[in-house]
Amino acid sequence: MSKTIHIIGSGFSSLAASCYLAKAGYEVTVFEKNATIGGRARQLKKEGFTFDIGPTWYWMPDVFERFFGDFDKQPTDYYTLEKLSPAYSVYFGQRDAITIEDSLDKIYAAFEREEPGSSKALMEFISEAKSNYDIAIKDLVYNPGVSPLELVTPKTILKLNQFFSTIKRDVRKRFNNNRLAQILEFPVLFLGAKPSDTPSFYNFMNYADFGLGTFHPKKGMYQVILAMEALAKSLGVNVETNANVDSITVENGTAKGLVVNGENKPCDLVLSGADYHHTETLLDKPYRQYSENYWDKKTFAPSSLLFYVGFDKKLQHVDHHTLFFDVDFDTHAEAIYDHPAWPEQPLFYASFPSITDDSCAPKGKEAGIFLIPLAPGLEDTEALREAYFEKIMIRFENLTQQSVKKNIIFKESFCVNDFVKDYNSYKGNAYGMANTLLQTAFLRPKLKSKKVKHLFFTGQLTVPGPGVPPSLISGKLTSELIQEVL
Repeated sequence: MSKTIHIIGSGFSSLAASCYLAKAGYEVTVFEKNATIGGRARQLKKEGFTFDIGPTWYWMPDVFERFFGDFDKQPTDYYTLEKLSPAYSVYFGQRDAITIEDSLDKIYAAFEREEPGSSKALMEFISEAKSNYDIAIKDLVYNPGVSPLELVTPKTILKLNQFFSTIKRDVRKRFNNNRLAQILEFPVLFLGAKPSDTPSFYNFMNYADFGLGTFHPKKGMYQVILAMEALAKSLGVNVETNANVDSITVENGTAKGLVVNGENKPCDLVLSGADYHHTETLLDKPYRQYSENYWDKKTFAPSSLLFYVGFDKKLQHVDHHTLFFDVDFDTHAEAIYDHPAWPEQPLFYASFPSITDDSCAPKGKEAGIFLIPLAPGLEDTEALREAYFEKIMIRFENLTQQSVKKNIIFKESFCVNDFVKDYNSYKGNAYGMANTLLQTAFLRPKLKSKKVKHLFFTGQLTVPGPGVPPSLISGKLTSELIQEVL
């Protein structure tokens, strides 16, 4: 009889792992506490509008192709991708924005318009970023984070200095123009840390941004989850929703099953794609690898205050993805990482998927998603949410020179308390654990439990790190380790 594996959670990493494990011949069941699958990548549908609740950026298409390719499939078998043109725009002041278009040549021209001579510096920077991307995505990130030697290859030895410098230092050395520097520092926010705390090597995110471009799956990012579910089910994976895991059963130091909604579910191996800290609370204390003190000292990626807004008209002067950097970047970063507090003047991001995709809003209307990055663990009240919605709406109207508040049909919000309630997220973080130098590769929480046999982990708190593409990779890495022991 084939061995049985129970997986906690149904986010990108869990679904990826379920596919690889089912393909390898294991009997796999995924248990999801919520009513719908996808973990943080769920959807909100209301009054004819559709919003992605979680991730809204589709970057690194090669990682998605590699995942589906492992099953002799391709993304186009499941969903339609559109390359965004422009990719996004960044506001620095009233009707003052820099637009990042859909090709390197156009981006070089935009930089040159902003600061003569900067396109040459950008060409050199992107060439280095591409070299790092090739090393990172082809070699490094597909390592399981077991040993420091994984980082040592003939190619990385030549890049050693880039692990000890930072993105901010490298960018500011090359670019004097603050606006251009901020655009280049922006992609590392996806890695969950400040540019001043992120190793230079991670500039490969700039190649993902400028070199590969930004895409939109028709009908939203949730289509990727539905694609992975269809693939998983075709391979024999069983998915159970409204299935809350109460505890992990351990006998003689070996994981033997789960208690789900009060019912024992025996198995040969447990894999958790749920929040790592939460998963360890499902174990008796002697079986936990990491103390509360350990987690408390780690640098976590931000949480977020999100608003999903239905507008009764089409909006002007915005792109599908629009960033608002009209306030001080460093001051907001301090409020997230150094002295956790609600920021006085928040940077924010807005996505209007209905600009690209008619399925996201009724005809003549606009779907808007607004996101403010926040420190995890902050107090979260309705009054604070309202105050911050008012803050960003006043700025949004002023910067884009249009009136929109009176055109709001409805708005829903999602913040720290919801991340805790819906995802058991540690301190309500949104993106997992930051990729700082001391939280890279083998220095991150392990895929394989050191204290419980047949207990494994996957997702953005472990290897390789935060974001959707790394989560797909994490699922593959952990499935390979499991196949070594079962």
